[in-house]
Amino acid sequence: MMDISCFERTELRRGEEVLAASEGVLGGGLANLRERGAEIVPLLFASAVPGGPLALDCYLTLKEELLERLRAALPVDGVFVPLHGGAAVEEIGDLDGDLLAAIRGVVGETVPVVATLDCHAHVTPSMVQSADALLAWETYPHRDTFATGVRGTKMLLDIVEGRVRPRMAMAKVPVIVGGFMGSTDDGPFAEFMQAAKAMEGRDGVISTSAFLVQPHLDLPGMGGGGLVITDGDMEFAVRRATELAWMYWERRFALEPPVYAPAEAIALGLTAKGGPVLLLEASDCAGGGAAGDSVHALRSLLATGLAERSVAPVVDAEAAEVCHRHSVGDLITVTLGHKIDPRWGAPLEVTGRICGLSDGRFVYSGGIWGGQVAEMGPSAWIRVGGTVDVLVMTHATYDWADEQFRSMGMDTTGAKFVVVKNPMNYRVGYAGKFTRAILLDTPGPTVASLKKVPFRSLQRPYFPVDTEISGLQPTVLRGR
Repeated sequence: MMDISCFERTELRRGEEVLAASEGVLGGGLANLRERGAEIVPLLFASAVPGGPLALDCYLTLKEELLERLRAALPVDGVFVPLHGGAAVEEIGDLDGDLLAAIRGVVGETVPVVATLDCHAHVTPSMVQSADALLAWETYPHRDTFATGVRGTKMLLDIVEGRVRPRMAMAKVPVIVGGFMGSTDDGPFAEFMQAAKAMEGRDGVISTSAFLVQPHLDLPGMGGGGLVITDGDMEFAVRRATELAWMYWERRFALEPPVYAPAEAIALGLTAKGGPVLLLEASDCAGGGAAGDSVHALRSLLATGLAERSVAPVVDAEAAEVCHRHSVGDLITVTLGHKIDPRWGAPLEVTGRICGLSDGRFVYSGGIWGGQVAEMGPSAWIRVGGTVDVLVMTHATYDWADEQFRSMGMDTTGAKFVVVKNPMNYRVGYAGKFTRAILLDTPGPTVASLKKVPFRSLQRPYFPVDTEISGLQPTVLRGR
């Protein structure tokens, strides 16, 4: 459960602090608004590493502060809301839909509201009916957050100035897949994204968005598909969005990823010349809400007894504290992992030498938090068995590249294996620096394949559990 401290560790801007943002969607939106000569009234911006649903009191506190600032700013010509779309709130569920509906309630029916989303957003009826336009990021790994901020504020100003009359429709099908095959560089989702973007600028279509979905939300009505905005023609928006939904359904089998048990992956990696080989432990992805405390990949690396060096991360505040009671060079024995979320495995006892200690502060080199200072809390570098370097962190942090390792002085370029807890960012963060990437089949809350996940709120039928669905029709959400 996430509380306010999660945002304070990452990014929480109030009032004038919002105007200092220069990267990401917020930075792009601000840059375009300034270029267009708009008067900007900053409200509140809160961003954090995912960690499960937001606690209800945390969400209500942030929401009410934003709404109070909005009420104080009235009257306004328009509202720009840089959202994510993959968040949930305790007892409420649909965070983004609830927030957009609340904003609509404050500004009334005639003031334009434009929001941006991750292409993994769970697009809900409330989101579509509360906003005048929704625009998604167009790249995965995400490289276009700044550009999306520019696109979003351009859309808002075009509506305010009467240049366009947006009519929006979202159509989706129950395809629930992870992100590994969702690259926009190549593969099935890249083809789908290209088909969606090819519609723009033709026949009155002013914007299209292609959506996977954050599959681990476990909310009703999840699915992937396409969103289309036309200039004044709702029925055409519905038709084109429905076409995209069928295209997405046709690609469902190609969106399921190949996965390997850790021992199999290590054996495969040893056949690759050179390194590093990236072991993608996507089931423990902090960017998807996992705790970051899995040691399944680490356990297999140690069991293999490799002569080559390997690098692996784990979140374990208790072990980090033990390390900080010692000094660099000390030999210690600690148990690692599965203490925050013990459902997925048992802790692993290791004996190793402390090679480094730090306060855990580092700076992201790119991605959605490029240039942002992040905090993994008191952290330690332990060398176990002479060849396996383990980064022990107090707090989970988003994986972009190897900033966390580098902040500790740990070298990933010379390693044979590097455990990476993200299914996609390695393509950019480790670009040109790895020999092969292998997706692991390990237990956890953010597994790569959803075939065996016991959803509670999401009801069947859905792919990949149901490969064929008799009488399937896309779900169509009509906007304002």
